[in-house]
Amino acid sequence: MASLDLITIGRSSVDLYGAQVGGRLEDMASFNKYIGGSPTNIAAGTARLGLKSALITRVGDEHMGRFIREQLVREGVDVRGVKTDKERLTALVLLGIRDEHQFPLIFYRENCADMALSEDDIDPDFVAEARCVCVTGTHLSNPRTEQAVLKALEIARQSGGLTALDIDYRPNLWGLAGHGDGESRFVESEKVTRKLQSTLHLFNLIVGTEEEFHIAGGSTDTIEALRAVRQVSPATLVCKRGPMGAVVFEDAIPDSLDEGQTGEGFPIEVFNVLGAGDGFMSGLLKGWLTGEDWPTSLKFANACGAFAVSRHGCTPAYPSWEELQYFFRTGIQNKALRKDAALEQVHWSTNRKGDWSTMRVFAFDHRMQLEAMAKDAGVSEHRIGAFKNLCLDAALKVSDGKAGYGLLCDSRLGRDALYRAAGTGLWIGRPVEWPGSRPLTLEPEIGPDFGGLVEWPVDHVVKVLAFYHPDDTPEMKAEQEQTVLRLFNAARRNRLEFLLEVIPSKVGACDDETVAKVIERFYEIGVYPDWWKLEPMKTTASWANACNAIERNDPYTRGIVVLGLDAPQAELEASFQLAAGFDLVKGFAVGRTIFGDAARKWLAGSLSDAAAVEDMAARYQSLCAIWDAARQKAVSAKGEKA
Repeated sequence: MASLDLITIGRSSVDLYGAQVGGRLEDMASFNKYIGGSPTNIAAGTARLGLKSALITRVGDEHMGRFIREQLVREGVDVRGVKTDKERLTALVLLGIRDEHQFPLIFYRENCADMALSEDDIDPDFVAEARCVCVTGTHLSNPRTEQAVLKALEIARQSGGLTALDIDYRPNLWGLAGHGDGESRFVESEKVTRKLQSTLHLFNLIVGTEEEFHIAGGSTDTIEALRAVRQVSPATLVCKRGPMGAVVFEDAIPDSLDEGQTGEGFPIEVFNVLGAGDGFMSGLLKGWLTGEDWPTSLKFANACGAFAVSRHGCTPAYPSWEELQYFFRTGIQNKALRKDAALEQVHWSTNRKGDWSTMRVFAFDHRMQLEAMAKDAGVSEHRIGAFKNLCLDAALKVSDGKAGYGLLCDSRLGRDALYRAAGTGLWIGRPVEWPGSRPLTLEPEIGPDFGGLVEWPVDHVVKVLAFYHPDDTPEMKAEQEQTVLRLFNAARRNRLEFLLEVIPSKVGACDDETVAKVIERFYEIGVYPDWWKLEPMKTTASWANACNAIERNDPYTRGIVVLGLDAPQAELEASFQLAAGFDLVKGFAVGRTIFGDAARKWLAGSLSDAAAVEDMAARYQSLCAIWDAARQKAVSAKGEKA
C-alpha cells in the first residue's frame, strides 16, 4: 500500500500579490505573500481536499525558503522531498490583478533554487511511496531539471504508479518572452513542441488549456493538436476551455470538443484567473485518484477552479474538502463567491492552520491591574514590561517546546515579551480593548479606522473583552456591538483569528441562559469568533446552553477557553472540573492566579527575577496539571457511559 497519494515535482516560489486591484503593477503599494508555483499550489490544493500529498523541489537557505517549507507543513504537505539549496535563492513572483483579463506578473527566477533540482534529489524509495507522480512543463525546459523529472517518472512507472502532466506552458520560462511578458500564455515554438512530445508517452493523464495543447501538439487548431498528442501518447487528455469548462478524451479524438466527456460547471464572476489551473488540477486529481468517474472528477475540478478565479491569491483561494461539499449542497448564492459571507466563513474556518485542541494559556495581558500594583509598590510603570518578560520565561519553562500552550500579552506594556514570543510555538493572543472600558473602546494602537491591525503578525490572535449583558440598554448594546463587529471584520481582512471574551456577571445578574443569550446575539449580528473566552460558570446547564448556542451557529469554531477572574486555585479546580465535561471547552486562559503574588513581591523588590519565574512556573504548571486531569476524568467518564 502506497503511503502517499501524490507527489508533485517542480516549481516552488513565493508569490508577492499586489493588494490593490484594478491598477498597474507599477502602482502597487503593498503585497500579500503566498506560496506559489504550479506543483507547490497543486500539492497544497490536493492536501486541502484530503489527499496525502508531497512535493519535490528546492528552496533557498533563507527566510523565503523557510516560509515555503513551513507553510507546506501547515497545509499538510509532506516536505521530505523539499531540498534546501545553500547557493541559490528561492524564486519570487510579483503579481497583480489589473482586471479579469490582465494579470501582470514578473518572474524572478534567474538561477533560482527550484531550477537546480537534479537527479540526486530524487529518492527512489520516496517516489515509490506515491500512487501518482505529477509534473509540470516548466521543469522539462532545462536539461538538469528534465533529468530529475524523467528519473522520477521512470521510478513511478516501474513501481506501478500513475503519472500526470500539467503542461503549464509559460513562454517566459522557456526563454520565449521577455521579463515584462510574464502573463503571456502562448508563443509558437517547434523546439518546445519537440521537447514536450518526447515525453508525452510517459503519462497516464495530460492536462492543459487549448493553448497548451497547441504547443504540445504543434498546431493552433485544437482538434488537430489533440490528435497529434494522441499519436504519441495513450494518456487520458483533459482540455480546459475556460468558462466553457473542460472536456475529457480517453480514446480517439472526435471531430468536435463538444463530444468529449464533461462535468458540471459553475458560472461565477471572474475576479482573478491566476492559479485557476492549479485549483482545477487539484480537484481533478482528487477525483481521479479516489476512483471517481470523469464527470464527477470534472465537477470537482471546475468547482475548485471557480473558487480560484473568485478570490485573491492562488493557494489561499483553494477550498477544503468540507467547503467543497458545502458548496455542492448550497450552490451559487452569489456569483462573486468571495462576497458570499456564509461560504467565506466555511472557507476561513476549515482552512485555519494549527492544532489547538488543548489550550493552556498563561494570560498576562493585564494592564490596569499591573499599573495599580506598580503604583502601590511606588515604582515606574516601565517596570511592568520587565515583569512581563519574566512571565514569558515562566511560560516557556513550562511549555518546554510542547504543543498546547499559549499566552495572552499586550503590546502597550508588554511589547518586548510579545515580540520575543514570536516563533516559540506558543499560541499568542493580543488584547485590543482599553482596560475596563464600557462601552467598549480600543487601545490607541488600533487606530480610529482599526488600521493598526495591518501591522500585526498573522499568527497573533485579536482578543477583545466586552462587558456585555442581555439587559443592557439598547444604546449600550448598539455601541458595543458596532465596535465588536467592525473589529471582527478588520481582523478577517487582515487574516487574523479573533477571540471574543464576554463577562456579563460584572454588569448584572446572571442565570443559566445569560451567556447563551450573549453568544446568540453576537452571531445574529454577524460575528463569528474563532475563539470564545468565557467566565467560569457555576452550573452544568449554563455550560450546556452556551456550548449549544455556539455549535448551532458555528460548527467549525475553534472552541472555548475558561478565564480565571483572579480566583484561588481551589476555586479554579472546581470550575475546571465542570467545564472539562464539555468537548467545546479546550482549556483555560488564566492570569492573576498565576502571576498575582509574584508581581506584587517583585515590583516591591522583595523577589528576585529567578524566584519570580520559579513561582509563576510552579503555579502555571499546577493549573496545567489540574486541567489535564479534569479533561482526562471527563473523557474516562464518557468512555464508561459509552
